[in-house]
Amino acid sequence: MKMATRKTIPLALALGALALNLSVIHESKATSWVTINPLTTARHSHTATLLPNGKVLVVGGLGTTNYLSSAELYNPSSGTWTNTGSMNNVREDHTATLLPNGKVLVAGGFGLGVGGVLSSAELYDPSSGTWTNTGSLTTARYLHTATLLPNGQVLVAGGDTASSFLLSSAEFYDPSSGTWTNTGSMNAVRGQFTATLLPNGQVLVAGGDGDGELSSAELYYPSSGTWTNTGSMNTGRDQFTSTLLPNGEVLAAGGYNDANGDDFFSAELYNPVSMTWTNTGSMNNQRSGQTATLLPNGQVLVAGGFYYFNPGSPELFSAEVYYPSSGTWTNTGSLNTPRYHHTATLLPNGQVLVAGGYGPSGVISSAELYGSAINIPFEITSIMRTNANDLLITWNTRGTTNFVQVTASLRTGFTDLTSFVITTAKTNFLDVGVVANMPARFYRIRSPQ
Repeated sequence: MKMATRKTIPLALALGALALNLSVIHESKATSWVTINPLTTARHSHTATLLPNGKVLVVGGLGTTNYLSSAELYNPSSGTWTNTGSMNNVREDHTATLLPNGKVLVAGGFGLGVGGVLSSAELYDPSSGTWTNTGSLTTARYLHTATLLPNGQVLVAGGDTASSFLLSSAEFYDPSSGTWTNTGSMNAVRGQFTATLLPNGQVLVAGGDGDGELSSAELYYPSSGTWTNTGSMNTGRDQFTSTLLPNGEVLAAGGYNDANGDDFFSAELYNPVSMTWTNTGSMNNQRSGQTATLLPNGQVLVAGGFYYFNPGSPELFSAEVYYPSSGTWTNTGSLNTPRYHHTATLLPNGQVLVAGGYGPSGVISSAELYGSAINIPFEITSIMRTNANDLLITWNTRGTTNFVQVTASLRTGFTDLTSFVITTAKTNFLDVGVVANMPARFYRIRSPQ
């Protein structure tokens, strides 16, 4: 078990009619994972989309017993999940794309279509919380990609269809007409690959499952609707992640290769100028089915995933960060729940929301936040007055004990804390520094960088 680091951070505490600025000794890493309220429905192979209002829309997936049509919203300001309108179709392994008009396009997937594969598509309207069917894909598919193009259209490519037949075909959705139109096909059939919009407006697709795991990559040119082969990766892989870095390069990490029968440590970079791939530092852990999130500081957070030979269980706790400046990986705080086929969403405040997935016990509903500014629900468990001017408050955050020392020397505005009263009545959560005149036992803290 790793030893926790001790860090002194400020805390604002609303108690009675008074807000105090306190000093906190918080036993956690500056960047760590905090378990938050779970999804209303356990699910994996779902999608998560950040909406313009800052909420996160989680849609579909496979539940504990069946495919799901349900959808729910995460509100970062309250830390709660709320059910919203359900889709018209159950589906997993679909795509979800935020359109310029603020609606979310969900397309394809696996559910109750012919052979289980879906051609249907539908739109979510955040203003009404409802779904409306839109034009169907020309080809039913799942495990495909969807990329929002600079012109506002959505490019869908590849994937699997009935009888596990892999596709090379591609099509685009026009939001103005609500219709799909075939475009040029890729040069290779592929599923479980990645698609990345480059700064020049081209789309890079790489790897995936084809005739074995593929190393090939190709570029889509929206102006001509054609595909051109580009440099191949050094390693054939599927179920990996691709992340566009601030310098315009693309980081491909991890993945699986059936010929090797193993998951990968390796990572490599695509340079759109030279159109070549170069190996970069390898991860500290082998993984596939993980998530990768570009952080505001330009680093890349990789979390969870699957490694078949991992001792204990194949689902991974571990998380690590890639530093583009040095091309190296550093382990960071581990997830509280091991998982793969989950989602990870960068929130406007810089935190990363991880939700759902598959764990050792099956499909999971748990969710957690990563970041150096974490809102942590906590419960005061004991209060001890050490003298007339000092209080020692102990609280608990899901099994991790933390301490705060309240003293008159911390410029709280009190010269004598004998009149300082804390009630133990359970009421509702307080957003610290916002709610006053409401004694409660539950509070929220914010741990800044």
